[in-house]
Amino acid sequence: MLHRFAPKTDGGGPFAGLVFGSGGNLYGTTSSGGTRDGGTVFELKRGSRGWTLTVLDNYGSSAGLILDKAGNLYGTIGPGKYGEGAVTELIRGSNDWREQLLYSFCPKINPCPDGAAPRAGVTFDGAGTLFGTTEYGGKGIGGDWGTAYELRHQSDGTWKHVLLHSFPAFSNDGKLVYGGLILDKSGNLYGTTLQGGGQGCGEGTGCGIVYKLTPTAKGWKETVLYNFANPANGAGPSSSLTFDATGNLWGTAGGGIGQCNGGCGVVFKMTPGSNGKWQYSAVHRFTGNDGGYPQASVVFDSQGNLYGTTSIGGAGGAGVVFEITP
Repeated sequence: MLHRFAPKTDGGGPFAGLVFGSGGNLYGTTSSGGTRDGGTVFELKRGSRGWTLTVLDNYGSSAGLILDKAGNLYGTIGPGKYGEGAVTELIRGSNDWREQLLYSFCPKINPCPDGAAPRAGVTFDGAGTLFGTTEYGGKGIGGDWGTAYELRHQSDGTWKHVLLHSFPAFSNDGKLVYGGLILDKSGNLYGTTLQGGGQGCGEGTGCGIVYKLTPTAKGWKETVLYNFANPANGAGPSSSLTFDATGNLWGTAGGGIGQCNGGCGVVFKMTPGSNGKWQYSAVHRFTGNDGGYPQASVVFDSQGNLYGTTSIGGAGGAGVVFEITP
């Protein structure tokens, strides 16, 4: 046990994973508690008597953080100027950390054409551009069901918001974007939506999709790679995707089989084909005894073994850490 959170000071509800800094310190977020009751960003530093937690910011997030080469932190932290969320940088100083709002969503316009309520974190490309998603907002057909966006660093030090895609943009497009974005080596973006794509999970909601965003001369083009039309094979993905060493996409979703309400969830794999099509397969269906409701991304070790967590199930009923070997 490295640290037990004191909700009123440290924050509570650390949903996201941790990241290591170059000096071996750990950085993370909490989603509630703290002095503003809005969560915290924290640092865990190893010492001769164990680990010491320091609160770096008194706004937090349910998403994780990323670091740049200088050791500064980036995430979807705090409510922003308009109460609909923000992308924030925490800049490392010699003695403390300084918060800088890079972009605040929904500039006094409803229903937030630039996006609202970013649920996932952000990711960098090689040029230092940030990419992310929002759960709501945008200019989609029939409502504000989420966006994909980029933030470009300008020469004057500011960041410019660019709307890449609003959900849904066409029939059977996804909606409600919980997961973030990942990039391939060509600069294409990949993600999931919780709903949309068809009629498989409740009246008019759909079971979600896996999508790809490709940069073109006229903007970004969305391609639906998979429509979760059969709940037994997975439904409602809420986490970001992960690439393996050979270019396959992996993720987790609800649905499946087992004793859980609506199924205990699945681990799935997307394999690219030579014709641009992707093949979907449910690699593992949880039953409840071995875990249920996986809601986080998976990770790989150097041998190709896959690791993840579930939020319920297992011997104690409170979730498991699992490994899937090739």
